[in-house]
Amino acid sequence: MKSFFNNQYASQAEIEALQIETLRAKSRREFIRGSGAMLGGTFLSSMLGNQALASGDNPFDYSRPLGRPLAPLPPPFPAKAKRVIYMHMAGAPSQLEMFDYKPELQKYDGQLCPESFLKGKRFAFISGVPKLLGPQFPFKQHGESGAWVSDRLPHLAKHVDDLCFIKSMHTDQFNHAPAQILALTGDARPGQPSLGAWTTYGLGTMNQNLPGFVSLISGSRSPDGGKPLWGSGYLPSAYQGVKCRSQGDPVLYLSNPEGVSRPLRRHVLDALAKLNQQNYQDMGNPETLTRIAQYEMAYRMQVEASDAFDITQEKQSTLDNYGAEVGKKSFANNALVARRLAESGVRFIQLFDWDWDGHGTNDMENVSHGLAKKCGHIDKPIAALLSDLKERGMLDDTLVIWGGEFGRTPMQENRGGQDNILPGRDHHPNAYTMWLAGGGVKGGYTHGETDEMGYEIERDPVSVHDLHATILYLLGFNHESFTFPYQGLNQRLTGVHTANIVSQILA
Repeated sequence: MKSFFNNQYASQAEIEALQIETLRAKSRREFIRGSGAMLGGTFLSSMLGNQALASGDNPFDYSRPLGRPLAPLPPPFPAKAKRVIYMHMAGAPSQLEMFDYKPELQKYDGQLCPESFLKGKRFAFISGVPKLLGPQFPFKQHGESGAWVSDRLPHLAKHVDDLCFIKSMHTDQFNHAPAQILALTGDARPGQPSLGAWTTYGLGTMNQNLPGFVSLISGSRSPDGGKPLWGSGYLPSAYQGVKCRSQGDPVLYLSNPEGVSRPLRRHVLDALAKLNQQNYQDMGNPETLTRIAQYEMAYRMQVEASDAFDITQEKQSTLDNYGAEVGKKSFANNALVARRLAESGVRFIQLFDWDWDGHGTNDMENVSHGLAKKCGHIDKPIAALLSDLKERGMLDDTLVIWGGEFGRTPMQENRGGQDNILPGRDHHPNAYTMWLAGGGVKGGYTHGETDEMGYEIERDPVSVHDLHATILYLLGFNHESFTFPYQGLNQRLTGVHTANIVSQILA
């Protein structure tokens, strides 16, 4: 700046204009700095006030030391689960070919659908009067609980006495993206924090050298809901999920570039931290501290993340149990990595697997051989994951969740009034099945029931918000008082919706 002022070629008018702009910039910085301190104090007092209002005389403080946004915190109430492994089958698996056995539907296979199924209903693709479609696979009862499971899941069937089935799930969305976003964030509109983000905000993580929240993806593509499914919404960005890869570095650019040593990387990060600290002092933006913490996390991850994701350290017998193959992108590999991450102290592990959209329009997405292939992809890995957690004494405090964004209709899909080329079912938000295991839920139990055709819920309906309230309860939170102040409201995972803990499924 001085060299410009001393420049003999600059006119007096140019010098005066630059001096004025410099003073304006300085004034802006001083105003922002002062405002940041003032607004920070206002925010902190409002946050504590809101928590006091929500929790009575004993507000719970979720603040952490500066630079340690993922520092572990005890939950405000006694918890059954310390960590979560959430397996989302993107595209929505057919409950009628997997867990919700309907022999009566088989009797009416190929007959025209009753008018009562269609009147006043909206479907994604069905038009006219479709035909009923019977179950495509035989079912058997398993375990002491006698749970019905199709023959496509022989390995998982051995674990039914550890599973808690909810056969009365329902949602109000019948398209993939909004239904997935609702299932994972509590709202069909993007912008809300995901379940994993809420969990890491409330509890932090047990290993400061790894992210608190990790997402792993398999299948032919990413889920339709995209980044909001593991996003932090209005929570600080430190709580968003880290999307990791099954091949190569688990996170892009985790390894140092060629010619850059670890000491050199440390030197660069120290210099960068000083610049960010100066920026924080000038602007007061808390996201700057998050940025510093994330750079430091990435540095620590260079050693520990590579180790946690390295399935070559497992015995060949373990790889065989999961059906995992080193170097391959697969649900099996991700399930094994999930167990390793859980052991390493990661708080929330999310597995997405696409290609469950069984419309009957192509060779993969149908409820006959296409669904059989998908079941083959997940059957051994999930059974092995449950066995591993149980053998390590981790299932009791690990909440395992499996499900999709909605269910499938008991009718054959008929786009344009014509049956699809292969057995297929349309999206069905009215009734679908999910299951949970470990983490304080009742094993060998089935909650809720659908009618004889699997079309409507007959007993004990469970909404997405009910499920979220129950998950938070198992983690040690009251969903009504677990809030974050944003836009003048105490925001929460269950929003303004009525939500009830499903006490019947609790152990």
